[in-house]
Amino acid sequence: MAVELHLPDLPEVPISLGPAPGGPPRRRQPWHLRLRDALSTYLPLLLMALLAGSTWWLVKHTPALPPAPAPAELRREPDYMMSGFAIERFDRSGQLRVRVEGERLRHYPDTDRYEIDGARIRAVGTDGRVTLALADRALANGDISEVQLHGGARVTSTGAQGQPLEMRSDFLHAFLVTERVVTHRPVTVSAGGDELQAAGLSYDHGKRLLELQGRLRARLAAPAAERGAS
Repeated sequence: MAVELHLPDLPEVPISLGPAPGGPPRRRQPWHLRLRDALSTYLPLLLMALLAGSTWWLVKHTPALPPAPAPAELRREPDYMMSGFAIERFDRSGQLRVRVEGERLRHYPDTDRYEIDGARIRAVGTDGRVTLALADRALANGDISEVQLHGGARVTSTGAQGQPLEMRSDFLHAFLVTERVVTHRPVTVSAGGDELQAAGLSYDHGKRLLELQGRLRARLAAPAAERGAS
């Protein structure tokens, strides 16, 4: 049995295969117009390439920053030493405030401190009161306003009532400007005829205050009336 298919009519589509033979030839644009069209098309790409190339050249030829110089190491060695010396410090009015003597002195530039063997220190307060300090070895800061006394440390001054006051320990920390003495080591304090022993001490001459720390032992002198009666 034969089957017949009926297809709809398709629209006609004109197809051009170029100019008809024998027609007029296509006119070419002048070279300067073609160059203008090419530049307008490729100019953005050329500019981007030029920018990338110049950036790479700058990065390649930019000199590197010089490395930061390493900090100079301060040597733990004295820069000068003295024997049989005496150092004096004066205030702005020309009054002598501190005199330091000793057997040998070493100055360390890394901490600006003095190390003194056989130290003998004499400090004069603003009220004229004299404080004496002795030690086998002393460590003092640059202006000798602060002194650490080690070994056989002794500070002699005047108490609140004007009586002699002496502090003895294997370590005393004296602040000569603020007139303070502190220690965390066992200490013996002699004031007048009394003797006190404690585990630590804080003395402030400006406040007329003596604080003894830890366990306290005291040996008190008999009153003058009792001594006379005996």
